[in-house]
This record gives sequence, structure tokens and C-alpha cells, in this order.
Amino acid sequence: MKLFINFSLIIVVSVTSCKPKFDIPEPEKGSADFTKYVALGNSITAGYADGALYYEAQENSFSAILAKQFELVGGGKFTIPFVNSGSNGISVINNNTITINAKSTLGYKTDCKDVTSLSPIKLTPNDNYNVFTTSIYNVSNPFNNLGTPDAKVFHLNHKGYGNSSSPYYNPYYNRIASSTNSSIIDDAKNQNATFFSLLIGGNDVLTYALNGGASDSLTSVSRFNQHLDTIIHKLTQNGAKGVVGNIPDITDLPYFTTIPYNGLTLDADKVEQLNNLYSPLGIGITFSVGANAFVIQDAAAPLGFRQIKSDELIVLGIPLDSVKCHNIGSLIPIPNRFVLNTTEINDIKNYTNSYNLKLQNIAQAKNLAFVDVKSLFNKLKSGIVYNGVSINAQFVKGGAFSLDGLNLNPIGNALLANEFIKSINLTYRSKIPHVDVTKFRGVIFP
Repeated sequence: MKLFINFSLIIVVSVTSCKPKFDIPEPEKGSADFTKYVALGNSITAGYADGALYYEAQENSFSAILAKQFELVGGGKFTIPFVNSGSNGISVINNNTITINAKSTLGYKTDCKDVTSLSPIKLTPNDNYNVFTTSIYNVSNPFNNLGTPDAKVFHLNHKGYGNSSSPYYNPYYNRIASSTNSSIIDDAKNQNATFFSLLIGGNDVLTYALNGGASDSLTSVSRFNQHLDTIIHKLTQNGAKGVVGNIPDITDLPYFTTIPYNGLTLDADKVEQLNNLYSPLGIGITFSVGANAFVIQDAAAPLGFRQIKSDELIVLGIPLDSVKCHNIGSLIPIPNRFVLNTTEINDIKNYTNSYNLKLQNIAQAKNLAFVDVKSLFNKLKSGIVYNGVSINAQFVKGGAFSLDGLNLNPIGNALLANEFIKSINLTYRSKIPHVDVTKFRGVIFP
């Protein structure tokens, strides 16, 4: 059997030798006050990338980039809950047992067919769980970046979100929480911020999608709306101004688009074997020489399996060696936790659209700046050229996304920060300079 899933990897970003010229107006704050800026959101706000939280990624989150630009118009210190600068990064997966991971880097990996190629490789963790159990909160210098990986909209209001006895316990928040009974929104409110950014809601669909809709659930629209009302009310209660971003279509992220539905490449011998096996079943599964649709689980299909449709998605978390060498996707159907079917995709899109409508409406009602993050990500899908640099959403070689296929690289965060600046300038008549995106990196190649 010849089965190949082709990830040809090339250098991400090539910068032209000439330096771009910028017509930069004199910075002005307009009607906004950036003296104390607080950022709320999930992993993208926190500076999570390559599957972990690490110093360089935190330093280059879109919120940290924004804070640097705010300094030009009177913005104050922006305190970030950095992990150790010498850390390989740290992430935690809690599936009944705690698993600690480090970040991924691009390196050479040999697969089950003894083929060596460039691939994301997890570094060995050089930190342990103490990073999460040891509080680094400082009452005299609270953190301005309250972005918390894995946070959903209702988590921001949950008191005890950093308490290990809480049903919603989040170890990322535990390390920065003001107390075991605090909430993210109250920690933000207590800083009496003059300006805030809010980019929340992605995880309300993402955690469902990451497992192919097989676990977790989509946050109901009514619950989303109720908690967003509370968050915005508390953030604006003291007269603070701010900026709200909407949610991208997560099914367009590299994590969901990299594995082709027809990545099952077969030779004549294997085609004959599989057709001889499936034809007597009479369920319409057929194969031909070349590219073929994978076989997937589907409880609603005859005998519980079928071939995947062209508009359905296979997640990047699928074990590729099992596909290449152990007949997953051909003789053995791909488990549904690695697949998003048409119904699940439609649900994700519909919920995202409803969340985004609420985000836009509440921003308009409160006279807050609004950023169409979804539109930016749509542009990245087809590609953006910025001062001679091509940037797109293709896994690894597109440059915009990190090696987890979900979060942005520094160059992607710079693009996002500019979208926030554009909206802030428009709403508050500010003149905050955009950042030069070409100064930020994409994927690092060995």
C-alpha cells in the first residue's frame, strides 16, 4: 500500500532587501486613555503558541505588541506573567491525569515508513507542575495581561477559576490569580483600568471541535450572551474605553485544514484488496488508483462507517503513523474524535455567527472599538502580502500560524495587533502607529 500525506515544508518568510517606507503621523491618544491597559481573553491574548506557554511567545502576543504601541500615546507599564525565559515552554493536559508538555519546534523526524522529513517535534519539558501550583501574583504589581489559555466566556466570571477544587479549574489562571476565590473579570476590574481589550469566545467552539465533536459541548448562545453582558458591564463600569474582537471561523485554522479528505493514496494492488473487501457490503465504499477519501466512523451510516465527504475535516491530532502504516482510514475507520462531519461543522459555524453578532452589537451599544478578527483570518486563508512578504494560513510554510496549527506566530500577532490599532484609531480618533510586521518572525527552520 502506498499512502502519503504530503507536508512539503519550505521557508516561510523572505523579506525583500529594500526597507519599506512608512508615513507615520505624530502619535495621539485621541479620546481614549491608555494609562492602564488590561487584556482579557484566552490563549491568543496570553501569548500561547507552538502548543505551550513560553517567554518569547508571551513577549510577542498581540496584546503585548499593542501595549508597546500604546506607550507612544501615554500607555503605562504592561505586566506579563512570564514563564522562565530558559523554559522549553509549558502546557498542561488534564485527562484524568496531569500531563505536562513543552513547546514544539521544527525538526527532522523519521516516520513508520523510515522516511525522514521536517516535522513539528515536542521538546522535553524542563519545568514541572510547580509552575502552575506556585502563585506569582503580586498585589502591588498585578498582571495587565490576564489572557488565560483554555478560557471560555463564562470562565471569566467564575469565582475560584484558579481553585483546584473548582469544576472549571484552570491551572494557567491559578498561577496569576489574586486569590483562590477570585475571577478573571474581578481581577481585571480591581485594577481600575482605563482601557481594555477583549478577545474571547474562540474556546466556546474550539474545545468541541478539537475532539471532533466527540466530547465537550458548544456554549449555548443564551449563556454566552448573559456572561458577555456581565463582562462588558464590569469592564466599562468606571468609564473605561476598550476594544472587542470577534471570533474567527475555527474550521479554517490549519489544525482542521491540513489533512486532506482524500489523502489516502493507493496503488492498484491495494485498490483491488479494498474493493474486494468493501464491495460485498453494498454500502457504496469504493476505491481507485491514486487519491481516495478516507473511511471514517459514523454512527448514522450503514454498519457505522463510510467515506468522508470533501467538505468534512480531519483534525491534525490524528496519529499519522497509524494512518500510514496501520490501515487507519482504509481497513480501519478513522475514529470520530478525529473528524468533524458536516453537521458538526455547520453547528460550529452557526454558533460562531451568533456569538459574533452579540460581540458586535455590544461593542456598538457601549461605543467600543470593534475588530473583525474573522475577516482577517479569512484573508490569511487566501494569503496576504505585506511589504513584499507573503503570509498565509497554510500549516508551517504559510508563516502566520505556529506549530500547533491553532495559535499565531509573532508575525501573525503583529498583523492582528494592527487590525486592533486600526479599529482603535477609527473609534477614538487616535493616531497610534501601526507596527512593522516584517520585524516579527514566522516559523523557525533548523
